[in-house]
Amino acid sequence: MAEEHHTTHIPQWKKDEVEAIKELIKEYPIFGVIGIGGIPAKQLQKMRRDLKGKAVLKVARNTLIRRALDESSEVKDMEEYVDVQTALVFTEQNPFKLFKTLEKSKSPSPIKAGAIAPRDIIVEKGPTSFPPGPILGDMQAAGIPAAIDGGKVVIRETKAVAKEGEAVSQKLAAMLTRLEIYPMEVGLDLRAAFENGMIFTPDVLAIDEDKYFSDIVLAAQQAFNTSVFAAYPTEENIKTLIAKATTESRNLGVNAVVLEPGIVDVLLGKAQSEMLSVASIASANNEEAVDDELKEALGAAASAAAAAPAETVEEEEKEEEQEEESSEEDGMAGLGALFG
Repeated sequence: MAEEHHTTHIPQWKKDEVEAIKELIKEYPIFGVIGIGGIPAKQLQKMRRDLKGKAVLKVARNTLIRRALDESSEVKDMEEYVDVQTALVFTEQNPFKLFKTLEKSKSPSPIKAGAIAPRDIIVEKGPTSFPPGPILGDMQAAGIPAAIDGGKVVIRETKAVAKEGEAVSQKLAAMLTRLEIYPMEVGLDLRAAFENGMIFTPDVLAIDEDKYFSDIVLAAQQAFNTSVFAAYPTEENIKTLIAKATTESRNLGVNAVVLEPGIVDVLLGKAQSEMLSVASIASANNEEAVDDELKEALGAAASAAAAAPAETVEEEEKEEEQEEESSEEDGMAGLGALFG
C-alpha cells in the first residue's frame, strides 16, 4: 500500500504577513514589541494615527510575529517578549524617545468589575454633583463614605476604596465610573525595544529626566570647581581663573603695600578706614581728641554703615536665581532633544 504524505497548506496571506514584518525589520533601525491588551479597536486606530510620522504600528497574530522574528536571526531574542495581544512598532527614534512617545499615548480609563487595582484607588473627600437619592446607598454599598450635606451628596472623608492588587467589585467599578475616577491606564505598553543588537527593557528606558538633569548639573559644577582649584585652564573656566588671579594679586599687593596703579586706591582706602577706626577709639575715650572735621567724617562713616544696602544683597540674590533658572531651562531643552 502506497505511503500517504500529508502537508500543511499555509495560506498565502500568512506568508505575505510574515514577509511584510521581515521587511519592516530590515527597513527600520529600531523596533519594539508592545502590548495592546484592553485597548478598544477605535482607540487603537486613533493611536496609530497619532504615531504617524513617528512610528509604524503593525498588528499581527503572535504566531506570525514569532515566525518573522525567527526567520530574522539577528532579532530572534525578541521572541520572548511576544505574549498575549502583541503588536510591533517600527521607528527611527532612539529607544528612549520611543518609550516616551508610547507613554504619552496612554490615557486614563475606567476599571472593569473583577479587574485588579494597579495601585491604591483613592476617593477624595468633598462634594459631588449628585442630588440626594438612591445613589447615596449605592456609594455606601461600594464602600465609599457618603452623606448628605446642603442638599448634595458629599464624600465625608478621603479613603482608599481598593488596595493595589485587590480585585474591584462590580458595585465599586460602577460607582468609580460615575464619579469619573479612572484608575486604569490604556495605551501601547512597550515590552522591549531592539537597536543595533541590543535589547532595551522599560526599566532601562524609564528615565527620570529631572534627576538626570540635576546629576549632570552637579557633575558640571564639581568638575568646574576642581578645574579652578587645580588652575587647569579651559574655555569654560578661563574668565574665572583670570578673575581669581587678579583678586589674589591685588590682595598680595595690598598686604605687601606695593605702590602700583590699581592698588594705590585700595591702600588709600585701607589707610582711611584704619585712620577712622583709630579716631573712633580716641573719640570714645576723649571727645576732644579729634577735631570737628574728623567728627564729621566719623558721623558720615557711621551713617553709611547703618544704611549699608540690604537691598543690594537682595538684588544680587535675585540675579543669581535668574541665572540658575536660565541655566536649568537651557539644560532641559538639551535633554528634551535626547528623550523627546
